[in-house]
Amino acid sequence: MRLRHWQAAACIAATLSCSIPQGVAQTSQQGTKTQAQLEAEFNQAMLASKATAAKKAPATGSSSTPTAATAMPTAATPTPVVTAGSGVVVTTTRPSTPLTTPTRPTAAAPIVNPTRKNVPALPPAAVTTPVATTPAPATVQPAAVVAAATPKQTQVSPTRPVAVGTIQNDTTGTKGLPQAPGPKLTEPLFMRPSSIDYGKGKAGFKDPLLWYTPKDYPQPRLSNTARLDDLLQDGKIYLSLSDAVTLALENNYDIAIARINLDIADTDVLRARAGGTLRGVSTGVVANTLGGSTTTITGGGGPGGTSSGTGGTGAGASGLVLSTNGGGPTPEVLDPTVTGALEYEQVLSPSSTALTGAAASIFTNTATYNFTYAQGFLTGTQFTTTFNNSRVSTNNSFNTYVPYINTAFRVQATQHLLQGFGTGINGRFILQAKNDRRITDSAFRQQLLYTINQVENIYWSLVSAYEDEQAKERSLVQSTKLSEDNRKQLQIGTLAPLDIVNSDATVATDKQALIQSQTNLEYQQLVMKQAIARNLNDPQLATAPVVPTDRVGLDRLPEEDEAVEDLVRDAYQNNPQIEQAVLNMKNNQITIKAEKNGLLPVVDAYGFYGASGLAGAPNPNLSTLLGAGATPAAPVSYGTAFGDLFNNSSPDKGFGVNVTIPLRNRTAQADQVRSQMELRQSEMRLQQLYTQIRIQVINQQYALTNDRAQVSAAQASRDYQAQSYEAEQKKYKLGASTTALVLQQGRSLAIAENSLISATAAYARDRAALLQLLSNTLDRYGISIADAASGKVSSAPLIPGLTAPKAPAAPRPLTP
Repeated sequence: MRLRHWQAAACIAATLSCSIPQGVAQTSQQGTKTQAQLEAEFNQAMLASKATAAKKAPATGSSSTPTAATAMPTAATPTPVVTAGSGVVVTTTRPSTPLTTPTRPTAAAPIVNPTRKNVPALPPAAVTTPVATTPAPATVQPAAVVAAATPKQTQVSPTRPVAVGTIQNDTTGTKGLPQAPGPKLTEPLFMRPSSIDYGKGKAGFKDPLLWYTPKDYPQPRLSNTARLDDLLQDGKIYLSLSDAVTLALENNYDIAIARINLDIADTDVLRARAGGTLRGVSTGVVANTLGGSTTTITGGGGPGGTSSGTGGTGAGASGLVLSTNGGGPTPEVLDPTVTGALEYEQVLSPSSTALTGAAASIFTNTATYNFTYAQGFLTGTQFTTTFNNSRVSTNNSFNTYVPYINTAFRVQATQHLLQGFGTGINGRFILQAKNDRRITDSAFRQQLLYTINQVENIYWSLVSAYEDEQAKERSLVQSTKLSEDNRKQLQIGTLAPLDIVNSDATVATDKQALIQSQTNLEYQQLVMKQAIARNLNDPQLATAPVVPTDRVGLDRLPEEDEAVEDLVRDAYQNNPQIEQAVLNMKNNQITIKAEKNGLLPVVDAYGFYGASGLAGAPNPNLSTLLGAGATPAAPVSYGTAFGDLFNNSSPDKGFGVNVTIPLRNRTAQADQVRSQMELRQSEMRLQQLYTQIRIQVINQQYALTNDRAQVSAAQASRDYQAQSYEAEQKKYKLGASTTALVLQQGRSLAIAENSLISATAAYARDRAALLQLLSNTLDRYGISIADAASGKVSSAPLIPGLTAPKAPAAPRPLTP
């Protein structure tokens, strides 16, 4: 029985033009290799021989007879090989010719089948015999093995010395060197979700009451856009990558939360224009959306495994200390204030002296009407005007007027001469608020880059899960069919019952793998929905399957062939993190100036001018006590007293200087040097960003190179495994294989398909990651950042490098 298996294997090998190369042959002493490994090596050798035969075979109809010189080598050595289907080690002979390089084909004499006409010449087949102590020599030469063609790539040893080059992108500011480009500011500046500018107060000069009315912020939209409903057809959501990105721009909660930060930053601008301190705004990336990773995608990311940073520029980020931000002298309040004090007081007290008159008790009724107007200016000047009025009624007999009215005013101007002097100190919060507003614009662009990249990762995870589920279905169909065929053979008595158990176990395993793949696909569909929708309360939308309609193409990106320094220059110019770091350093420099001014003593010069007036009716009790001449002849009106304030009849004027000198001044010293330390931290962090971005760009180029090679290798492996599986099925039908070998080849094909799915998805993710690193995703996809800020996308993104889904190609035939 075994002899028949050997003979059948030899026959099949001859039919398929199989000549075993030396590298595949294994000696009988290498018992550590399993039967599966030997079978895989046999199949690989068979395909290599077929490729050689297709290249070297003469045209149809030619015939030739090998000579003795070509048929019999001068010296031969036995080489054990393995036959297909049985795992039995047999021997053949190999001519003792010099070794050649693996990529150099060796010559082989063609053989013509004497019993067939008009058939292409075939390479010599290996003649197999059972293992014996003295192997019989073969009478033919082995066929040449031709390596598969691969793209030419220039590999440079990482330890080879490099030539001296010139610096192309200097980031340290060294004179005489080409400087790296400065960051490009995010445009348009001061983007807003709506037409309302919260950096401007209400124009209430016509109606001052508007200044004191609240302003309501609109309620967020919690429903999905109509675009999502349009994609729902026949109970399924047919989703392209462009649709996913568009829906994310409209519905994603991370982008919606970051969008409100634009208006929050405007409120700080309004506070600064009023002379208030800044409350700050979050500029970190919002990363609350689930997804972006899956078990069906492994590898990718380049040899360094680095990824673009997701941190923002909030206080204390990346190890930086920003505690002195906003320090220094307190700016003047620029919004004018009016203060009024209205009071009425009634006092009744016992008389303690005869000078108050004959009354046993004295009552005093006082009405006060005081007003103050104060306003600060950017120069460090404060202007104050006070206007005080009081009306006093009393039964004191010695008062000249009863009741009497006292009115007075004073205008005073105070100027800071040292600490707090100048527009640079008092207007610094306005500059910082505008810088923070630009930082918020940049952070919103960074949020868009991050979320779009995350949505792309989720999409390719969905694609890989979708294709993985289809591959698992194909595996189950194949194993089920084999199990059914085995049962038929068992019924007619041509198959052992043990083979049925093996095939049934494989079916159960494939069913479990399919269920696991289906649950992963359903989860990836849910993850995609929560990334592009705001409301999943609709049961139809929540349960509708998502069918991805795009696949990634393998066309090379322009960035893959671009010089490294050019890519680095683009990243330096477009990266929002560098833009934010530079703007933060400007805020640090503003703080340093303020803290340096805070070291100075307080020296304020002031000057004032005022006047007072008195009005009222003559006190009749005073006339009785002192005579008619003791009181004014006529009462004085309030208008007369008010006029006396401006006729210089009773002026009140003067000037002075207030000096405050803090001894030792240790608090200001600590804050001043601390602000310098924080600037140095920011400078080093900026240089670190330059270095990290350079490494990340180079690493991402490596990632695409590795991913492309991985996809090519996975595609070749999948094609080879498909051919091997088909060949194993043919051998099984001829009785030269077993159920176990067919199932093993089926599992190898399933693994190869999974590797291809994973490699393709990893390439797609790394391609999107490179665009995120270069920060040109919005430009490449044609996304308007103004539309993204408003949440209303007018045109769908145009994402390059996509193809339509294709069914797995059938294996190429094994015969020439």
